[in-house]
Amino acid sequence: MKRKNIIYWIATIWLALGMASTAVVQLLKARAGQGGADMIVHLGYPLYLLTLLGCWKILGVIAVLIPKFPRLKEWAYAGFSFLMLGAIFSHVVVRDSISAIVPSLLLLVLTVISWYLRPAGRKIISVNQ
Repeated sequence: MKRKNIIYWIATIWLALGMASTAVVQLLKARAGQGGADMIVHLGYPLYLLTLLGCWKILGVIAVLIPKFPRLKEWAYAGFSFLMLGAIFSHVVVRDSISAIVPSLLLLVLTVISWYLRPAGRKIISVNQ
């Protein structure tokens, strides 16, 4: 049980750091305009999407880290999964190298590990159980 909790917190902290750091970069690039937003343009998305993604990631990190609110956590984990699957798919579609896909894949794996190993107090309790 203790081992599971340690792995959960390691994965969750790395997930939070990864999402928060990419969110900050996205928000700063959105403010800088075209000069720092080459990747989003390369993927075929509009620049304003950087602001939206950055805000979603910050809110998701807060939701995953704060105590209680298990339903909100479920939505945050789902959102992280959708974001990372979308990023992976986008890189595959434009035929980027595997090195461009690995960061999103790593964050997806951390999302799944954190979600799967979360403590009982961070899960939605079903009445039917």
